[in-house]
Amino acid sequence: MVRDRGMTLADSHRCLRVLETSHPPVFYIPRADVRIELLSDSGRRSVCEWKGLATYWTVRGTAGRPPVPDAAWSYDAPRPGYEALAGHLAFYPDRVEACMVDGERVRAQAGGFYGGWITDEVTGPFKGGPGTWGW
Repeated sequence: MVRDRGMTLADSHRCLRVLETSHPPVFYIPRADVRIELLSDSGRRSVCEWKGLATYWTVRGTAGRPPVPDAAWSYDAPRPGYEALAGHLAFYPDRVEACMVDGERVRAQAGGFYGGWITDEVTGPFKGGPGTWGW
């Protein structure tokens, strides 16, 4: 589950749990389980050498609260081998109020660049903290 500003942005039991070297898992949530009306395309793009072109999503602002830029990302047309990610969004846990896995609040991967979700049963070390960029 993903929450921000007291609203549930996403809730699913059909996530894709993606593991990458030196990273905690990233959970990609089916778009059908995301309240997409609460998000907007931020216009930002980046390229992952493996997965392809990423689109970033902003949590829309509400009365008295500004938007949360680039709180999530997606691969709408992923490269071969990653086709399963099409139609899914992943959220940065440090940019929203809370991300939960089986009732446990996740901790964000250090560094702000990566979007890994750390739970008590996931151990590192992980990329992202000081001195880890060259791994």
